[in-house]
Order: sequence, then C-alpha cells, then structure tokens
Amino acid sequence: MHIQSSQPPTGSVPEQIAFHRTELAPILSLYGRMVAAGEWRDYGISCLREVAVFSIFRRTAEMPLYRIEKRPKLRMKQGMYAVIGPNGQVLRRGHDLNAVLRVLERKFIKAVEN
Repeated sequence: MHIQSSQPPTGSVPEQIAFHRTELAPILSLYGRMVAAGEWRDYGISCLREVAVFSIFRRTAEMPLYRIEKRPKLRMKQGMYAVIGPNGQVLRRGHDLNAVLRVLERKFIKAVEN
C-alpha cells in the first residue's frame, strides 16, 4: 500500500508558485494607495508552475500596466522578485521585495504631485 503525502518531498519543486501573505502585504498596501490616487483600478493574481504574478490594471479590459513577479528559480541569481513594465521591460529585479517595489513607489509620488 502506498500513501501519498500532501507535502512535496524535501527539495522538490511545488506544483505552483504563490505569494505568501508577508509578500502580499506590501504589494496590497501600494496597490491601495494607487487606487486611492485614482491611478490603478484592478488587479489579478496568477499562480503558475514557475512564477507567481500580481498584475496591475488601469482598466479591467486592458493589458496590465505592471506585473510583479516572483520566480524562486532566480533566487540565487539576480533575485526572485521583479517589476515588469507594460512593454515587457524589467523595471527592477532583486532579492528584497520592498526594494523592488520602490520603482512603483516613485511613480506613486509623481502621480500625487501632478
């Protein structure tokens, strides 16, 4: 008789990557401020095999303005967090989520000043 564990064996890759609540807190905090400023309107979260993506939209029926990605395979290289712009360009990549999100914070400050 074989009993399958619900936990993946140590060292194996999970079936899908997801954001932890400690990662979502700063993302949703920034998102809330941008919604209050009238800059962003909607978001979507995708949990895929190699990447978790938080997509930010100005309007629901559009392509995302920004994507915040978590790619654990890049953890030991350039960092597992990245902010991707509307044309697919990497705006910032790194190991620290808060540092990576600062690229969007600067855009928030500019939006409030205008």
